Amino acid sequence: MAKILIIEDEAKLADTLAYNIREEGHEALVVLDGLAGLEKARSESPNLIILDLMLPKMDGLEVCRLVRRDSDVPIIMLTAKSRELDKVVGLEIGADDYVTKPFSMVEMLARIKATLRRSRTQVRQTEVIRAGDLEMDVARHLVSINGSIVDLRPKEFELLRVLLVNKARVLNRTTLLQLVWGEDEYIDAGTVDVHIRRLREKIEADPGNPSRVLTVRGLGYKYAE
Repeated sequence: MAKILIIEDEAKLADTLAYNIREEGHEALVVLDGLAGLEKARSESPNLIILDLMLPKMDGLEVCRLVRRDSDVPIIMLTAKSRELDKVVGLEIGADDYVTKPFSMVEMLARIKATLRRSRTQVRQTEVIRAGDLEMDVARHLVSINGSIVDLRPKEFELLRVLLVNKARVLNRTTLLQLVWGEDEYIDAGTVDVHIRRLREKIEADPGNPSRVLTVRGLGYKYAE
């Protein structure tokens, strides 16, 4: 469930949007002017903002510009205008998408879903994952142990990331192949074992007696709790 802030001065449209968003299982907040919308954006920390361009007290472009000073929350801008310049300005100051009125509710809900999906992916790609003295910075593609950088190849990095995200879960070779290598038909299960061995050589104090990446006999591998 996402918290979605609607900043729209047409009350009927705002209420219709809010109703449909709630039907999709999300929380919807409605504000009817730009200044109150900016305050609500700062106090509520929404997961998505639907922002009208033409608003009383403060226009949508200014709201967008000020929100972007301290937040990366995705913003979908709404406007009755269709001029290319308005769209360009909105996107340049930080809007993620742009919908021109009138629009179908089906289209709007699809835009909302797509924007939230992109946003969640970006969050995953910028996270820092920690497990004891090991730290993985996904965005910077760095792994360190006790502050010392570990040099991992791309597939070793992705294999470790998958194990960390699923920490304490046993993942069999087929699952690891799908999550790390995708649908490459030329990769076999033995590849997993080879990469596990190489990974252990780089992150284990004693690769022959691993304490991080464990083998669960007959089942697969897991990262220790």
